[in-house]
Amino acid sequence: MGTTASQLGKDMLSEYQELTFLTKQEILLAHKRFTELLTKDEKDLPNTRVPMDRILTLPELKSNPFRKRICDVFSTSEYKDGGLTFEDFLDLLSAFSDSATLEIKSHYAFRIFDFDDDGTLDCGDLEKLVNCLTGETDDTRLTPEEMRQLINNILEESDIDKDGTVNLSEFQHVISRSPDFVSSFKIVL
Repeated sequence: MGTTASQLGKDMLSEYQELTFLTKQEILLAHKRFTELLTKDEKDLPNTRVPMDRILTLPELKSNPFRKRICDVFSTSEYKDGGLTFEDFLDLLSAFSDSATLEIKSHYAFRIFDFDDDGTLDCGDLEKLVNCLTGETDDTRLTPEEMRQLINNILEESDIDKDGTVNLSEFQHVISRSPDFVSSFKIVL
């Protein structure tokens, strides 16, 4: 939108506030944190994209098991490399903010868990989701039988139309019955 990465005018601040679930203070803090990820040369360029590896140095993402998927989902990069512009970064923070609605949060959670981006959570997506949550070390990895049983249980509970996958509507139905989801699906700078 034309401003260099090191500056944020009042007009842009107001526009960002209208377009996100973030307060002016949160936007200014996000801008400060984003700018800290830029090299000296990048700070003078408009619409700079920070590579995923630098985004993942943020403490708020570093320990999140879905950190790379989060970057992939919010990145508008045509190269599908997970790099984020400041506006991508604001979208990410907005979706994970306390003020975001259940519908917004569940939509993005679904996209993050849909590892193959096909619009459904199938057995492969669910297995990757479980592995992200349990860790993929020998000590924490489920046996194939445990994994199969867990996925069957998830599908039994969530797959309303019994097509072997969980679609967005089914996912949102399950999430609506989970009171802790909204409070746990957040990133605070």
